[in-house]
Amino acid sequence: MRLTSDERLALEEKAAQLRRQTVNTTYWAGSAHIGGGLSVNDLMTYLYYHGMKIDPSDPRAPGRDRFLLSKGHCGVAYVGVLADLGWLPAEELREFNLTGSRLGMHLDAKKVPGVEASTGSLGHGMSIAVGFGLAARQLGQGWRTYVVVGDGELNEGSNWEAAMSMAHFRLDNVVVVVDRNRCMIDGPTESVMALEPVEDKFASFGFEVRRIDGHDYDAIHEAFEVAKSTRGRPFCVVADTVKACGVDFMAGDYRWHYGAINDEVRDRCLESLDRYDALRRKLVGVGSVDVLTGREC
Repeated sequence: MRLTSDERLALEEKAAQLRRQTVNTTYWAGSAHIGGGLSVNDLMTYLYYHGMKIDPSDPRAPGRDRFLLSKGHCGVAYVGVLADLGWLPAEELREFNLTGSRLGMHLDAKKVPGVEASTGSLGHGMSIAVGFGLAARQLGQGWRTYVVVGDGELNEGSNWEAAMSMAHFRLDNVVVVVDRNRCMIDGPTESVMALEPVEDKFASFGFEVRRIDGHDYDAIHEAFEVAKSTRGRPFCVVADTVKACGVDFMAGDYRWHYGAINDEVRDRCLESLDRYDALRRKLVGVGSVDVLTGREC
């Protein structure tokens, strides 16, 4: 079943709010991984506000779906979601990555409510997801695990060991989401270490795979609905995204993998997001937006 216009508009509104929060949190911290935070925004928005089973009143609800941000350096975006759900005080975001704060750049599961595992040492999230998937099966529980990995992160061989294990154990309660923004700290991913054809790689390991536009809520919804009905094999969503999505002077530029934001840059970011998000809301149920130019397409 497709998203209704009201459902899609609600997701667009929430994503717009969270994009602005990512910019402001980066500004308060002085610098952060803003590019990847903005590329993964729509995927996290969908999962937390539509796709996953969660209880906003209890981040440790026993039957909840589990979310793992394997690309843990993008905690700058994740804390916005956690605060919006009420699991963190909103004012605490002003302390992100400051000395003495519990909100480090890589979020600590022992300190931050809602975080299932401490990540950021790249290449470990998928292995943790294997353990979660096996645990759910052995406990006879129906919850699912969603693990978001960066495309640059897939340079790490441990991911492919985990992929082999997921397929071997037929973990159909695990969904791997690849944030395919084609940028990493050293440059374009295909120049640093070519990943394509990424969907064929996961398929060869035994995954059911869908490749989608990671900024299109109809496509995101369809892929995750298929994932829920897939049996006997793990599922992978390869989501084509744009680094620093929504900020016209940053979008698609690997140099904004990590960046500093002053008053002027923050204002430019927010002005660009105002234009971008207004167009996305306008096109709900009508069309789509070129995420690099912000123009209707």
